[in-house]
Amino acid sequence: MSNQFKSPLHQMASTTPTDFWNDSCSIPELEYALEHGAVGATTNPVIVGNVLKNEFDRYEEHLKQLIRDMPDALEDDIAWIIIQDMAIEAAKLLEPIFNKTDGQKGRISIQTNTKFYQNSSKMIEQAISFNKLAPNMQIKMPATSAGIKAFEEATYNGCSINATVSFTVPQAIAVAEAVERGLKRREAEGKDTSNMHPVCTIMVGRLDDWLKNVANRDGIIVTPAYLEMAGVAAMKNAYKLFNERGYKTQLLAAAYRNHHQWSDFIGGDVSLTIPYKWQKRFNNSDITVEPRMEQQVDETIINSLKEHFPDFVKAYEPDGMTIKEFDTYGPVSKTLTQFLDSYDDLIKFIRNHMIHIY
Repeated sequence: MSNQFKSPLHQMASTTPTDFWNDSCSIPELEYALEHGAVGATTNPVIVGNVLKNEFDRYEEHLKQLIRDMPDALEDDIAWIIIQDMAIEAAKLLEPIFNKTDGQKGRISIQTNTKFYQNSSKMIEQAISFNKLAPNMQIKMPATSAGIKAFEEATYNGCSINATVSFTVPQAIAVAEAVERGLKRREAEGKDTSNMHPVCTIMVGRLDDWLKNVANRDGIIVTPAYLEMAGVAAMKNAYKLFNERGYKTQLLAAAYRNHHQWSDFIGGDVSLTIPYKWQKRFNNSDITVEPRMEQQVDETIINSLKEHFPDFVKAYEPDGMTIKEFDTYGPVSKTLTQFLDSYDDLIKFIRNHMIHIY
């Protein structure tokens, strides 16, 4: 098929080093993404809850059977079986890509319990357990101070990690350094690392969201378009530093709010985890698929954001925050809260069905 008949995402995937994932474990959405060149998928509490509710006809009988077969189970027990089953189902669709690329692509990300964000031991234990669910699991943990410790240990134990709740260059560097330590320890013991593929997410759109909230909170006026480029700037700066330092960890852009968070990353050796609705928008657009990753964000934009937003300085500069400061950074707190609330909603949804069945 010639390029003129390919969708923009398929063109990107087939003609540049840039990969994309389906930002969901929904099977119909993943099938669409695979048709257009996707090589991965992801889950989190928000995604799993939405898939279960929106596609309940696919999961209703399975949920009811679990409740019947496990009369002493807690809602949490049922929830984690559902979460794992969704990941395993998606993993099967991606496994041919995983096998073809020796583990460098074709993975499904599964997220550890958000409640463990302060407890590295619990994250590590769950990560090791998840890694046994299928050969192509990618283990998501938050880039909190406890998460940084967990990334090293999970990597040492053979897990390909995906750092989430991550918005900044300092977080990305801390994740990559933790992975390097884990890989070196593993290799020193003669253990294989060749098919491992760690990634670090930068939730570019959520950084933009946060600065917009700060602008409204503090009455700050800047050119509106500048606030659409903060996450892009952080991602590009992290990419430059990752290349200079030769980290094995690959960067992954997430949380889409505008087309720059796709089009400006084309040509980079990165992955983009794109929600279904944005895949459709990008594929129906007339945006030219051409390399733009090396084009830096205008210094006027970066300087304005630095001048008006200390939180952008924290996000953009490699030494903008210490690891301890990650835990109280605004977007971290806000996103953890959303993930925790979404997990509670998932538990309530399952509880309602448990009560009505009996």
